[in-house]
Amino acid sequence: MFNITFARDFLLHRFTSKNRHGLHSPFVYKLVDEVIYDKTEKPAYTTVEQERDKLLVDDSYITVTDLGAGSHVNNNKQKKVSDITLNALKPPKLAKLLYRLAAFAKPNNIIELGTCLGITTLYLREAAPEARLYTLEGCPETAGVAKSVFSKAGVTGINVITGNFDDTLPGVLDGEEKLDLVYIDGNHQYDATIRYFDWCLPKVHEGSMLIFDDIYWSDGMKKAWAEIKNHPQVTATVDLFWIGLVFFKPGQAKEHFKIRF
Repeated sequence: MFNITFARDFLLHRFTSKNRHGLHSPFVYKLVDEVIYDKTEKPAYTTVEQERDKLLVDDSYITVTDLGAGSHVNNNKQKKVSDITLNALKPPKLAKLLYRLAAFAKPNNIIELGTCLGITTLYLREAAPEARLYTLEGCPETAGVAKSVFSKAGVTGINVITGNFDDTLPGVLDGEEKLDLVYIDGNHQYDATIRYFDWCLPKVHEGSMLIFDDIYWSDGMKKAWAEIKNHPQVTATVDLFWIGLVFFKPGQAKEHFKIRF
Protein backbone atom coordinates (compact mmCIF):
# COMPACT_ATOMS: atom_id res chain seq x y z
CA MET A 1 0.00 0.00 0.00
CA PHE A 2 2.83 2.38 0.85
CA ASN A 3 4.51 1.93 -2.51
CA ILE A 4 1.27 2.47 -4.41
CA THR A 5 0.38 5.59 -2.44
CA PHE A 6 3.90 6.98 -2.68
CA ALA A 7 4.02 6.37 -6.44
CA ARG A 8 0.65 8.07 -6.88
CA ASP A 9 1.81 11.09 -4.88
CA PHE A 10 5.00 11.26 -6.92
CA LEU A 11 3.18 11.18 -10.25
CA LEU A 12 0.69 13.80 -9.07
CA HIS A 13 3.56 16.03 -8.00
CA ARG A 14 5.22 15.64 -11.39
CA PHE A 15 2.04 16.67 -13.17
CA THR A 16 1.32 19.68 -10.94
CA SER A 17 4.84 21.03 -10.31
CA LYS A 18 6.72 23.69 -12.25
CA ASN A 19 10.28 24.42 -13.23
CA ARG A 20 11.86 27.89 -13.03
CA HIS A 21 9.60 29.27 -15.77
CA GLY A 22 6.43 30.99 -14.71
CA LEU A 23 7.64 31.82 -11.21
CA HIS A 24 6.61 35.34 -10.22
CA SER A 25 8.50 35.46 -6.94
CA PRO A 26 12.00 36.93 -7.49
CA PHE A 27 13.28 35.18 -4.36
CA VAL A 28 11.98 31.75 -5.37
CA TYR A 29 13.07 32.21 -8.98
CA LYS A 30 16.63 32.96 -7.79
CA LEU A 31 16.50 29.97 -5.45
CA VAL A 32 15.34 27.61 -8.19
CA ASP A 33 17.58 28.98 -10.94
CA GLU A 34 20.81 29.42 -8.99
CA VAL A 35 20.53 26.74 -6.31
CA ILE A 36 18.04 23.96 -7.00
CA TYR A 37 18.87 23.68 -10.70
CA ASP A 38 22.61 24.35 -10.34
CA LYS A 39 24.30 21.38 -12.04
CA THR A 40 27.89 22.58 -11.80
CA GLU A 41 30.27 20.27 -9.97
CA LYS A 42 31.62 21.45 -6.61
CA PRO A 43 34.86 20.26 -5.00
CA ALA A 44 32.85 19.27 -1.90
CA TYR A 45 30.92 16.69 -3.91
CA THR A 46 34.02 14.62 -4.59
CA THR A 47 35.26 14.98 -1.01
CA VAL A 48 32.03 13.82 0.62
CA GLU A 49 31.11 11.14 -1.90
CA GLN A 50 34.46 9.49 -1.26
CA GLU A 51 33.31 9.02 2.34
CA ARG A 52 30.03 7.53 1.12
CA ASP A 53 31.98 5.09 -1.05
CA LYS A 54 33.88 3.86 2.00
CA LEU A 55 30.63 3.24 3.87
CA LEU A 56 29.18 1.32 0.92
CA VAL A 57 31.84 -1.37 1.36
CA ASP A 58 31.72 -1.45 5.17
CA ASP A 59 30.37 -4.91 6.07
CA SER A 60 30.43 -4.39 9.83
CA TYR A 61 27.18 -4.64 11.79
CA ILE A 62 25.74 -2.20 14.29
CA THR A 63 22.72 -2.36 16.57
CA VAL A 64 20.21 0.23 15.46
CA THR A 65 17.99 1.96 18.00
CA ASP A 66 15.01 3.44 16.14
CA LEU A 67 13.18 6.12 18.14
CA GLY A 68 11.11 7.37 15.22
CA ALA A 69 8.65 5.89 12.75
CA GLY A 70 10.99 3.15 11.60
CA SER A 71 12.01 2.23 8.09
CA HIS A 72 9.96 1.11 5.11
CA VAL A 73 12.96 -0.90 3.93
CA ASN A 74 14.43 -2.86 6.81
CA ASN A 75 13.41 -2.80 10.47
CA ASN A 76 15.92 -5.38 11.72
CA LYS A 77 17.80 -4.30 14.84
CA GLN A 78 21.15 -5.61 13.57
CA LYS A 79 22.08 -3.84 10.35
CA LYS A 80 25.13 -3.81 8.13
CA VAL A 81 26.69 -0.37 7.67
CA SER A 82 26.78 -0.85 3.91
CA ASP A 83 23.03 -1.63 3.89
CA ILE A 84 22.26 1.47 5.94
CA THR A 85 24.35 3.49 3.51
CA LEU A 86 22.45 2.11 0.54
CA ASN A 87 18.94 2.28 2.00
CA ALA A 88 18.88 5.08 4.56
CA LEU A 89 21.30 7.78 3.44
CA LYS A 90 20.17 10.60 1.22
CA PRO A 91 21.13 9.81 -2.40
CA PRO A 92 23.85 12.00 -3.90
CA LYS A 93 21.42 14.19 -5.84
CA LEU A 94 19.55 15.21 -2.68
CA ALA A 95 22.64 15.41 -0.48
CA LYS A 96 24.29 17.76 -2.97
CA LEU A 97 21.15 19.89 -3.00
CA LEU A 98 21.39 20.23 0.79
CA TYR A 99 24.94 21.47 0.31
CA ARG A 100 23.78 24.12 -2.16
CA LEU A 101 20.87 25.19 0.05
CA ALA A 102 23.17 25.61 3.04
CA ALA A 103 25.70 27.55 0.96
CA PHE A 104 22.87 29.78 -0.28
CA ALA A 105 21.54 30.40 3.24
CA LYS A 106 24.97 31.40 4.63
CA PRO A 107 23.90 30.38 8.15
CA ASN A 108 25.66 31.19 11.38
CA ASN A 109 24.13 28.07 12.91
CA ILE A 110 22.80 24.77 11.57
CA ILE A 111 20.74 22.16 13.40
CA GLU A 112 20.31 18.74 11.82
CA LEU A 113 17.84 16.27 13.30
CA GLY A 114 18.93 12.84 12.09
CA THR A 115 22.68 12.37 11.67
CA CYS A 116 22.47 8.79 10.42
CA LEU A 117 26.00 7.95 9.20
CA GLY A 118 26.99 11.60 8.77
CA ILE A 119 27.08 12.12 5.01
CA THR A 120 24.57 14.99 4.95
CA THR A 121 26.33 16.42 7.99
CA LEU A 122 29.58 16.53 6.04
CA TYR A 123 27.83 18.34 3.20
CA LEU A 124 26.42 20.91 5.63
CA ARG A 125 29.88 21.39 7.17
CA GLU A 126 31.45 21.87 3.73
CA ALA A 127 28.76 24.39 2.75
CA ALA A 128 29.09 26.51 5.88
CA PRO A 129 32.50 25.84 7.46
CA GLU A 130 32.20 28.68 9.97
CA ALA A 131 28.69 27.86 11.17
CA ARG A 132 27.94 26.31 14.54
CA LEU A 133 26.76 22.86 13.51
CA TYR A 134 24.71 20.60 15.75
CA THR A 135 23.66 17.18 14.52
CA LEU A 136 21.25 15.13 16.64
CA GLU A 137 20.99 11.35 16.41
CA GLY A 138 18.80 8.98 18.41
CA CYS A 139 20.88 5.82 17.88
CA PRO A 140 24.18 5.66 19.81
CA GLU A 141 25.87 3.15 17.48
CA THR A 142 24.83 5.05 14.35
CA ALA A 143 26.17 8.25 15.90
CA GLY A 144 29.37 6.36 16.66
CA VAL A 145 29.84 5.48 13.01
CA ALA A 146 29.20 9.11 12.04
CA LYS A 147 31.82 10.33 14.52
CA SER A 148 34.30 7.88 13.01
CA VAL A 149 33.46 9.18 9.52
CA PHE A 150 34.09 12.77 10.63
CA SER A 151 37.37 11.82 12.29
CA LYS A 152 38.69 9.86 9.30
CA ALA A 153 37.68 12.71 6.98
CA GLY A 154 39.61 15.16 9.17
CA VAL A 155 36.50 17.27 9.76
CA THR A 156 36.11 19.14 13.04
CA GLY A 157 33.59 21.52 14.58
CA ILE A 158 30.61 19.16 14.43
CA ASN A 159 28.66 18.83 17.66
CA VAL A 160 27.17 15.32 17.70
CA ILE A 161 24.39 15.02 20.27
CA THR A 162 22.96 11.57 20.96
CA GLY A 163 19.54 10.81 22.44
CA ASN A 164 15.84 11.25 21.89
CA PHE A 165 15.15 14.50 20.03
CA ASP A 166 12.49 15.38 22.60
CA ASP A 167 15.23 15.44 25.22
CA THR A 168 18.14 16.88 23.24
CA LEU A 169 16.61 19.48 20.91
CA PRO A 170 15.35 21.91 23.59
CA GLY A 171 18.86 22.36 24.98
CA VAL A 172 20.29 23.10 21.55
CA LEU A 173 17.53 25.60 20.82
CA ASP A 174 18.08 27.30 24.18
CA GLY A 175 21.71 27.87 23.26
CA GLU A 176 20.91 29.89 20.12
CA GLU A 177 19.39 33.35 20.04
CA LYS A 178 17.95 32.75 16.58
CA LEU A 179 17.84 29.90 14.07
CA ASP A 180 19.30 30.16 10.59
CA LEU A 181 19.08 26.66 9.10
CA VAL A 182 17.24 23.66 10.55
CA TYR A 183 17.12 20.33 8.70
CA ILE A 184 14.57 17.90 10.14
CA ASP A 185 15.22 14.35 8.97
CA GLY A 186 14.17 12.05 11.77
CA ASN A 187 11.14 10.74 13.65
CA HIS A 188 8.86 10.87 10.62
CA GLN A 189 5.64 11.15 12.57
CA TYR A 190 2.97 13.84 12.57
CA ASP A 191 3.10 14.73 16.26
CA ALA A 192 6.90 14.87 16.42
CA THR A 193 7.25 16.91 13.22
CA ILE A 194 4.74 19.51 14.37
CA ARG A 195 6.32 19.59 17.83
CA TYR A 196 9.81 20.31 16.48
CA PHE A 197 8.40 22.94 14.12
CA ASP A 198 6.59 24.65 17.00
CA TRP A 199 9.73 24.60 19.12
CA CYS A 200 11.69 26.34 16.36
CA LEU A 201 9.14 29.07 15.66
CA PRO A 202 10.05 31.48 18.48
CA LYS A 203 13.57 31.82 17.07
CA VAL A 204 13.00 32.01 13.33
CA HIS A 205 13.67 35.26 11.48
CA GLU A 206 13.57 36.69 7.98
CA GLY A 207 16.65 34.75 6.93
CA SER A 208 15.65 31.40 8.43
CA MET A 209 15.26 28.28 6.33
CA LEU A 210 13.61 25.14 7.69
CA ILE A 211 13.99 21.96 5.64
CA PHE A 212 11.63 19.03 6.22
CA ASP A 213 12.57 15.66 4.81
CA ASP A 214 10.20 13.03 3.40
CA ILE A 215 7.11 15.23 3.38
CA TYR A 216 5.20 12.55 1.43
CA TRP A 217 6.54 9.63 3.50
CA SER A 218 3.17 8.89 5.15
CA ASP A 219 -0.29 10.33 5.69
CA GLY A 220 0.99 11.76 8.96
CA MET A 221 3.88 13.56 7.24
CA LYS A 222 1.58 14.90 4.53
CA LYS A 223 -0.75 16.22 7.23
CA ALA A 224 2.16 17.83 9.07
CA TRP A 225 3.42 19.46 5.85
CA ALA A 226 -0.03 20.88 5.12
CA GLU A 227 -0.26 22.40 8.61
CA ILE A 228 3.24 23.86 8.39
CA LYS A 229 2.42 25.50 5.06
CA ASN A 230 -0.70 27.09 6.53
CA HIS A 231 0.94 28.42 9.69
CA PRO A 232 0.55 32.23 9.85
CA GLN A 233 4.29 32.81 10.37
CA VAL A 234 5.17 30.94 7.18
CA THR A 235 5.23 33.13 4.10
CA ALA A 236 6.73 30.85 1.44
CA THR A 237 7.22 27.13 0.95
CA VAL A 238 8.91 25.15 -1.81
CA ASP A 239 7.72 21.57 -2.25
CA LEU A 240 10.35 19.45 -4.02
CA PHE A 241 8.48 16.24 -3.17
CA TRP A 242 11.49 14.69 -1.42
CA ILE A 243 11.94 17.69 0.85
CA GLY A 244 10.01 20.82 1.73
CA LEU A 245 11.57 24.25 2.26
CA VAL A 246 9.99 26.77 4.63
CA PHE A 247 10.73 30.51 4.70
CA PHE A 248 9.66 33.44 6.84
CA LYS A 249 9.56 36.80 5.04
CA PRO A 250 7.50 39.37 6.98
CA GLY A 251 5.39 41.65 4.82
CA GLN A 252 5.23 39.25 1.87
CA ALA A 253 2.07 37.53 0.71
CA LYS A 254 1.94 33.82 1.45
CA GLU A 255 2.92 31.68 -1.55
CA HIS A 256 3.42 27.95 -2.02
CA PHE A 257 5.43 26.47 -4.87
CA LYS A 258 5.72 22.94 -6.22
CA ILE A 259 9.01 22.60 -8.08
CA ARG A 260 10.03 19.65 -10.24
CA PHE A 261 13.35 18.23 -9.08
